Amino acid sequence: MKIINKKIAGLSVIVFIGLSAFAQNNKVSVKAAEVEKTAPKKSAVEKSSVEKSSVEKPAHEKTTATFKDSKIINAQTTETVKKGMMDFVISHRFGSIGVASNGGKHTLYGLDVVTDIRLGFDFGVTDKLTIGIGRSKQSEFADGWLKYRILSQTDDNHIPLSLAIYGDGAYNAQLPTQFFSEAQGNIDFKQKAEYRFSYIGQLIIARKFGWRFSMELVPTYQHRNFVMGNINPNNGAKETNDLLSVGGGARLKLTQRFAIIADYFYTISDFRMNNTNKAFYNPLGLGVEIDTGLHTFHITFTNSSGIIENSFIPNTIDSWLKGGFKLGFSISRGFSLSHKKK
Repeated sequence: MKIINKKIAGLSVIVFIGLSAFAQNNKVSVKAAEVEKTAPKKSAVEKSSVEKSSVEKPAHEKTTATFKDSKIINAQTTETVKKGMMDFVISHRFGSIGVASNGGKHTLYGLDVVTDIRLGFDFGVTDKLTIGIGRSKQSEFADGWLKYRILSQTDDNHIPLSLAIYGDGAYNAQLPTQFFSEAQGNIDFKQKAEYRFSYIGQLIIARKFGWRFSMELVPTYQHRNFVMGNINPNNGAKETNDLLSVGGGARLKLTQRFAIIADYFYTISDFRMNNTNKAFYNPLGLGVEIDTGLHTFHITFTNSSGIIENSFIPNTIDSWLKGGFKLGFSISRGFSLSHKKK
């Protein structure tokens, strides 16, 4: 009997524990059901929008950083300065490296010579419109310019290209004996201030192919108020006030901070074709781009001695094949001009 009573007591304990656990689980289930009933239910539209937002990107999102800077080497890009920002740009170009182009060891391969220096200030009026001013050593050019981005490429190719227009007006501030040197022997020639102006107009067409590679095409028109009208003895072509040229440029990123850059301009001019009195060449530039986060730094080689279009498009007279390429660099730094209220 004692053994039977012990077994009955043991079974009673097991049954009691089981019933307690069942009751506890039942309470939890009831509470969960009550919470679910009282919680607001999401509509089918809300559920659908949440699911889509976690998967889809914004429609027609703009492609950023087709190029890192406003210029490649010689060529302008479609990039503009952000609204309320100012870019300060310093550009420097040394002399020719090769002996055949007056370089070599006696000029420390061009490092003793400075062909051009430019200080520029670029201001973001809006995200699409940038205006700028600058001063160059070569020809003592003082220039003002504007750039307006008409189209921006989108990631979904809804807009496949970026498009911008660029215009520049430059004033040559050299002494009359320098600027009008070729006209000194003409007693009928009258010096006028407006002769010192020249103008540039460009359409910049660019596309970014993935994160590594970008390229552009730059049709260009230039007008100079004053030219001497010299003649090419080889073909009889006369120098003209108006010039057409076509430029192109590219950027290949090797890392997030380092890229290879290049640009080239072909000037359409019979006067410059095989001119035996004075040789002309098309500007070609090669270089590297380093992005430090705060600064964009370019180290370049180009056969053009001038930095702005008003100079290098009509007056590039050095050849790569004769060692006429020059070491140069540019550095740009952005500053905020807007004061946001805290």
